[in-house]
Amino acid sequence: MSITYNLAQIDEAVDYILKHTKSKVLLFYGEMGAGKTTLIKSLAKALKSEDKVASPTFSLVNEYHTPHENIYHFDFYRLEDENEALDIGIEEYLNSNNWIFIEWPQNVSSFLEKEFQKVDISVKDEKTRVLNLC
Repeated sequence: MSITYNLAQIDEAVDYILKHTKSKVLLFYGEMGAGKTTLIKSLAKALKSEDKVASPTFSLVNEYHTPHENIYHFDFYRLEDENEALDIGIEEYLNSNNWIFIEWPQNVSSFLEKEFQKVDISVKDEKTRVLNLC
């Protein structure tokens, strides 16, 4: 399943994800600058979070609050050893039944289940993205 969108249509892309996701754990794949964090910001807003959403590149995880649950946003781009994810309790987060958004999941692949929702973002051109749910 895929959808093509630009920044003005990002809410449609978010609706598409929320309607078709098979898991509350979303794994975001895409090259640097593809718009993973931008999409996560819109997802958090759609889930009613009023927190400021930013990439947790150095902290590895950010927590956002919604009226009913938490959202945990991971960025594993700078991870040097996937066992570092164990140090921050990745297994507990994944089993928490909260929304989990993971950028650069390929860097912690041995901790991720096949049932988690893959979100692949590719750059079509400067303003257009193609989103595939796998």
